[in-house]
Amino acid sequence: MTDEVVVRIERVSKSFGSVRAVRELDLVVAAGCVYGILGPNGAGKTTAIRMMMDIIAPDTGRIELIGSPDLSTVKDQVGYLPEERGLYRKMRVAETLRYFGSIKGVPTRQLKHAIAQRLEEAGLADWASSRVEELSKGMQQKLQLLVATIADPDLLILDEPFAGLDPVNVEALTRQILRLRDQGCSILLSTHMMAQAERLCDSVMLIHQGRKVLDGPVAEVLGRYDPRRIILQTRDEARDVGDFPMVESVAINGATKEVMLAEGASYRDFLAEVIKHHDVLRFEVKRPSLNEVFLTLVGASGQAEPAEASQRASL
Repeated sequence: MTDEVVVRIERVSKSFGSVRAVRELDLVVAAGCVYGILGPNGAGKTTAIRMMMDIIAPDTGRIELIGSPDLSTVKDQVGYLPEERGLYRKMRVAETLRYFGSIKGVPTRQLKHAIAQRLEEAGLADWASSRVEELSKGMQQKLQLLVATIADPDLLILDEPFAGLDPVNVEALTRQILRLRDQGCSILLSTHMMAQAERLCDSVMLIHQGRKVLDGPVAEVLGRYDPRRIILQTRDEARDVGDFPMVESVAINGATKEVMLAEGASYRDFLAEVIKHHDVLRFEVKRPSLNEVFLTLVGASGQAEPAEASQRASL
């Protein structure tokens, strides 16, 4: 990552009638990173992305991509994979890439080489002459990503790229995205799949009901939350640990125990208590996952605390 900024959003809001889809949103995305916009369905992720792509205009605020507030001046430097896929079903695979590449201004000679190379890398070379409608959903998603990147964009915006894919195709698409990042492409993606976001993203923003709840580097975001889950292995069975006052629950998994501490309890106090009574072979503190953070902030109640009020919580 560098100090260069590829996306800057300042106090952007958007309403549709009485529905406030996005509220006073601020966002800064540094070049060279994978940045995730996370949130439940209906949180405002797609609305925010459509405003970045100039598909809809914000009611208030300012949006800047690759240093320009006018998307028309940088549109060929931005690749976009929309939530609603935009492939022509009767068009053939190679023809699809040729068509969209020419729209983006890729020279014909360069385009021919790029199409062959990209199809080979994505495992679609044998399908080059097939119609789009003949491809599986996973293959179509691979092709959609190739369409979005055929002009080697500086910024790639992906809206729910994993939606509807099976685990095999999620993994294949994840590898494609990581390869693009390693090649220097800046990537902004929206998703409600927290495990993929945790694996892919350098930084994330969580929005709920159109409002930013938190943002920052993934490690920093997870570090704001006290760990409550402990993996414990002792030389004896240590049946008594479930009775310790700071323990909420214990799950046995073979030779190890997964201990959930009570809210506000200290894992240091728990360790001190354990070693008074048992010979400890393994003591591992598990930081919360992004999914656990997500559930804590926007869980069953569907209510999220404002970003400034949720800088630290227990998990």
